[in-house]
Amino acid sequence: MFRRLFCLLFFSLAGHFPLRAAPLQHVEQLIVSIAPTWDSQRGTLQLFQRKNGQWQPASPVYPALYGKNGLAWGRGLAGQEQPGLNKVEGDKRAPAGIFEIGKIYTSDSALPAGADFPFHTVTRNDAWPDDPSLPLYNRLVTIDPAAPPPWFEKQKMRHGDSAYRWRVEIRHNSDPIVPGAGSAIFFHIRRGPTRSSAGCTVLAEPDLVSLIRWLRAPANPHYVLLTRDEYLQKWRSWSLPDPKIAPLP
Repeated sequence: MFRRLFCLLFFSLAGHFPLRAAPLQHVEQLIVSIAPTWDSQRGTLQLFQRKNGQWQPASPVYPALYGKNGLAWGRGLAGQEQPGLNKVEGDKRAPAGIFEIGKIYTSDSALPAGADFPFHTVTRNDAWPDDPSLPLYNRLVTIDPAAPPPWFEKQKMRHGDSAYRWRVEIRHNSDPIVPGAGSAIFFHIRRGPTRSSAGCTVLAEPDLVSLIRWLRAPANPHYVLLTRDEYLQKWRSWSLPDPKIAPLP
């Protein structure tokens, strides 16, 4: 009887707490962004470096903008197991949780001076499909320019938008990719100090360039986006910076 009650309690709690201990155990660089509420379009962001086992601030606090409708739980290292609203394609919400940082995508031929991180110069033949019906949904696709598919014009990455000069991939819904769970999530340049995004985290260009110069692949950088209340609840179990030094809005 006791064993049965224990199993019931364990499985009832499993959906409310992350099952992985110390999800950031092998992470040395952490980008932390905190929104006041789930419906907030703006919040704060700060870079942290782990030194002697402790998180230390590595930047000033930057203003950040999110989706036009706020946040929803995303799919990454942590977040998808949480109760509440889950991100879906087209909801105009930024994914919350913990995410790996992927490549930098740029229209330039090189990264800013001092940067050293994997990057890809976007060509006129590159696309990132956000249509869940396409088999190459939520990933980089390079098409044959002699025979472009009918969806290419709407999905291409290079179309002269200065906000996309620098894009840092936030690996939401990447492993595995679930059709319709949200796609093409990046850090990119904001279009104005109060203009939110369709689901990305956007920064002023100087702040984004500082982030790009700071990233180092051996440090295994990750991104954490949470609401203030969720951060205060999870910082210990998720091994996040102490709220005393976190950029709480």
